[in-house]
Amino acid sequence: VELSQGLSTNTEEGEPVSLGSNGLLHFFLCSERETKSSWIKRIQPQLVKKGQFPIPSITWEHAGRYRCQYYSRSQWSEPSDPLELVVTGAYSKPTLSALPSPVVTSGGNVTLQCGSHLAFGGFTLCKEGEDEHPQCVNSQSHTLGWSWAIFSVGPVSPSRRWSYRCYGYDWSSPYVWSLPSGLLELLVPGVSKKPSLSVQPGPVVAPGEILTLQCGSDVGYDRFVLYKEGERDFLQLPGRQPQAGLSQANFTLGPVSRSHGGQYRCCGAHNLSSEWSAPSDPLDILITGQIHARPSLSVQPGPTVASGENVTLLCQSQGWMHTFLLTKEGAADAPLRLGSTYRAQQYQAEFPMSPVTSAHAGTYRCYGSRSSNPYLLTHPSEPLELVVSGPSMVPSTPPTGPIPTPAGPEDQPLTPTGSDPQSGLGRHLGVVIGILVAVVLLLLLLLLLFLVLRHRRQGKRWTSSPAQLPMPRKKNLCE
Repeated sequence: VELSQGLSTNTEEGEPVSLGSNGLLHFFLCSERETKSSWIKRIQPQLVKKGQFPIPSITWEHAGRYRCQYYSRSQWSEPSDPLELVVTGAYSKPTLSALPSPVVTSGGNVTLQCGSHLAFGGFTLCKEGEDEHPQCVNSQSHTLGWSWAIFSVGPVSPSRRWSYRCYGYDWSSPYVWSLPSGLLELLVPGVSKKPSLSVQPGPVVAPGEILTLQCGSDVGYDRFVLYKEGERDFLQLPGRQPQAGLSQANFTLGPVSRSHGGQYRCCGAHNLSSEWSAPSDPLDILITGQIHARPSLSVQPGPTVASGENVTLLCQSQGWMHTFLLTKEGAADAPLRLGSTYRAQQYQAEFPMSPVTSAHAGTYRCYGSRSSNPYLLTHPSEPLELVVSGPSMVPSTPPTGPIPTPAGPEDQPLTPTGSDPQSGLGRHLGVVIGILVAVVLLLLLLLLLFLVLRHRRQGKRWTSSPAQLPMPRKKNLCE
């Protein structure tokens, strides 16, 4: 004999239920708790003969564990397998959470905790979504100010859906359950192409601002999920297609507070599949003004530099800081982060930029953070504007190939119009020119001295005593 409802049925109070049997003649339905089976005696005999035991409106009285038998030819049949009829809604719902997070790696295990402020004698965890009837397991409760029970789930895989609810019950009525908890779905990232995650207006925000985190992909996912590392919940949105082949979802956070600081990722999935994609690269959301300190920001050799020069931005704080962060106004990239060092009675970090180009020009700020929560920052430093005056004047090796046409002003050759005496390149160039001029003057002086000496030597030769010439013979007057 079989009960047609199966082995376990959960129903809400007030729903109609029919318990049926397949067999012959004289059917009997019995409850394992006789005090709860008075309703069976009130069923019309003609229905009982057909093996039907209808319940027009379910109540807590009908909850229990049932078997059925039939009697034929002076023999009783073997009892059917038991059927548990559970009636829910008797108590307020418990809460269900995943520890430490509902995001579980493939092949991993996770602990689910069901708890309530009511003193339940036990809890039941039911897995939903795959079978006609949920698969449920029971656990005894632990009381410490509130009742709770833990369930171990796993190993999990991305190819299946992992959705759960839990219920609480009293030991005196184990088939009378509370309202169901909220649905908890485990997120098991798979291996399909990961989406990208970006944020507007930027990852460094002040309390009260509104953020938009955009998860997008060129795979064409139908839905996206956003989660924060360590959180017990995640957000899920349907994807939209801004253009063919692309899909995205915009998650709005805010007004932001210190609780929003952390590391975020997102995944995508298709509607016809329970498998999620690989997670996106992490995105850090940093909340400013959470540490009552304000570092200072300076630059060496100065705020105005020539392209190609080496520049160092120095962030300092008198109070202890574990790391310092440097941001550039309007930049979409994540801020630079460096560990602090203690020097000259201050905590500091040096951010080198070498060699600088016109792309480095802009307004900079720095922040400090501590190891207890690296996503909470100090107040920002005063802004520092870095001005890059122009292309580098440092001579370079001539190109071996065709000379390219300059693409913009920063690529045009520089016409020397003087140099900034405060710039390192100007100073070096002045020294080089001075040395060259001195060498040329020295060579000219040596050449002039050589010519003068030569001229003097020739003059002495011409003014020295002439050679003795033969004297003419005197004519003899007597001859």
